[in-house]
Parts: sequence; structure tokens; C-alpha cells
Amino acid sequence: MAHSVEIAVLRERAVGETRVAATPETVRKLVALGAGVVVESGAGLAAMVTDDDYIAAGARIASSDVARGADIVFGVQGPEIDLLAGVNPGAWVVAGLDPFARRDRVEAYAAAGLEALAMEFMPRITRAQSMDILSSQSNLSGYKAVLVAANLYGRAFPMMMTAAGTVSAAKVFVMGVGVAGLQAIATARRLGAQVSATDVRSATKEQILSLGAKPIFVENVAGIEGEGAGGYATEMSPEYQKAQAELVSGHLAKQDIVITTALIPGRAAPRLISDEQVATMKRGSVIYDLAVAQGGNVEGSVADEIVERHGVRIVGFANTPAQLPADASALFARNLYNFLAAFWDKDKGRPLLDEEIGNAIRLTQGRKVVHERLLG
Repeated sequence: MAHSVEIAVLRERAVGETRVAATPETVRKLVALGAGVVVESGAGLAAMVTDDDYIAAGARIASSDVARGADIVFGVQGPEIDLLAGVNPGAWVVAGLDPFARRDRVEAYAAAGLEALAMEFMPRITRAQSMDILSSQSNLSGYKAVLVAANLYGRAFPMMMTAAGTVSAAKVFVMGVGVAGLQAIATARRLGAQVSATDVRSATKEQILSLGAKPIFVENVAGIEGEGAGGYATEMSPEYQKAQAELVSGHLAKQDIVITTALIPGRAAPRLISDEQVATMKRGSVIYDLAVAQGGNVEGSVADEIVERHGVRIVGFANTPAQLPADASALFARNLYNFLAAFWDKDKGRPLLDEEIGNAIRLTQGRKVVHERLLG
């Protein structure tokens, strides 16, 4: 039976990338929509999915020319252009495309006549929540950051009362209360830590309190009321930054674990902790920098290394979700399926994007770069 749309799922090539963009669960659903699915051999092995698992779900397995004849190519990270040889004219590339850092690749997609759809540009609107790869992956990142920090920390997290005496609860401070930060708070609380958190958005105070943590906020200088653009924080005034630095400095010195999560899309990560502030912390304390791949929130942090400064260990994976490959893949794959399914036209047997989401995520069309954020 001929399929109306052919979807190719490529094996990830990026160093350290363990995820895969489709799972047997989502392959079954894509086939049920009427799509054909071809998966590159070995694509799921790091995420504990075998070729046989994909075949049982209805996919075909290919070891070469995987994208040939494809109308849609799925990736976790954007595939290099040489992997897309033979795709159909106007084929969609649906992945996390990192367009600011990899503008060269975006230009190559445009020159090849491909329609590149950057899933990390998915608008933060209610109907797109189930398609949002940043939220699904950040949730896992916040969880994993606390576990890694707890493993490096040489003491227990919960308060323990024993015949030999009492062990005090660890003090955990979360900087940035987005999806990752909220999960970090929840995870640290579940482990029994005494948790505090801060953010530039005043609306997050209630969220922090609802998780049983203590909000640490600048009170005498206005922050952001409500949310920043798209649910992200934006850069603050010099006056606010100075007041926040003073507040944080006093609080940091009392903490055992610090998790930093602050990112500004398309920009280098804001610096939250200086080397001088690290020096005030207790020996044996741990900082996990979730923004290390974008330049880092913490002075001196290095991706995928444990850096020791002033007796404090600073750590951060360049790709934290890849440390949880099976669950990260399952969530990412559902995001991609939910995206296609939401726009699937049964009569035409293919997805048709609407203007609101199409304009938000489409980088290239008609052999041109078309996204307004890349045209400035």
C-alpha cells in the first residue's frame, strides 16, 4: 500500500546525543494516521529501542539513504545537509534546529529547498503545550540536575534523627523558576532538602510557595510583573541586577546545593554567579549549571566537566536530557507526533500547518530564510 506521506527518522550524530525522535509508540500512531515510517538502523539503541521494536510497530529499517523519498524528516537535533540527500522537494525537517548557533545549516536547508521547522520555537500557547520540546526536556533536566548534584554532594539530603545524633537537611537554592527550576524544586523537596528559589518574574512566588519552598526575591526594586515574552524571563535593569546580586550573595554563602537554570532564547546565558560569589560558599557544596551549553550562568563552569573552585564543585552537562535517554526520547517523540497529528488533514493525507504556529516555527521556505528572528 502506498503511503501519502513518508517520514524518515535519522540516527543522531551529535556527540553525546542518546535520544531518538520516534519511538515504537509514536511509530504506531504515525502509521495509524496513514504515514509510512522508515527508521535508520540503530537509531534507537542508546534509548533502549531495537530495530526489531520499530519493525513490530510498523516501521521499515534502512541502513543507508534513509531520507531518500521522505516528505518529513524527524530529528532530535538538526541533521546535517548531507544526510538529507534524495528527500522530496519541499520536505519538512522537524527537529531542534539551534538556528542561532547553526545559521550555516539553516542556510543550507534553504538552498536545498527544504522547509525547516524549529521545534524549539514552538509558541507557548495552550494548544501547543503538548508539542513543546523545550518544556518536556527541561522537566527532565531539572530532575536530573538535582540527582547529579546530590550524588556529588558528600552528605545526605534529608534531615535524619539517629541514636548517634541528628543530620541536618541539605539547603538547596534554585535560581530560575521555569519548567526546569520548578522540577528541580520538586525533586529536591522529595529528597528531603530545605529548598529556596528565586526568579526575576514576580508571578513565580506563588509557584515556589506551592511546592513548599521559600521565595528569595528583591523587594525594593521592581522585577517583571507576570511573565516575560513567551514565558521566559528577559534581561533586567542594571538597578535590579545589582540589587539581586547583593541579595543572592548573602544567600549563596549558606547553601549546600545551587541549581541555575536561567536562559534567554537566542542570547548567551545570563551570568548569575561570579567566581567571587563561589568563593563565599561552603567547602563541599555543589553548583549545577543547567545553562552551561549556552555560556553558563556560573563563572568557570565547563560543559561535561566537574570544575572545582574554592572547594566548590561546579558541574553541568551540555545535554542534560540525554542523560535520561529512554524517557527523554519518549517525551520528545510524543511532542513530534502531537505536532503532526494536530495538523493532519485526513482528506489530503498529510499535515497542513496553520498560520499562527507555522509562522512561529518555520525557518525556511521557497529557498529562503523566512523567520523574522533570523532576518534582523
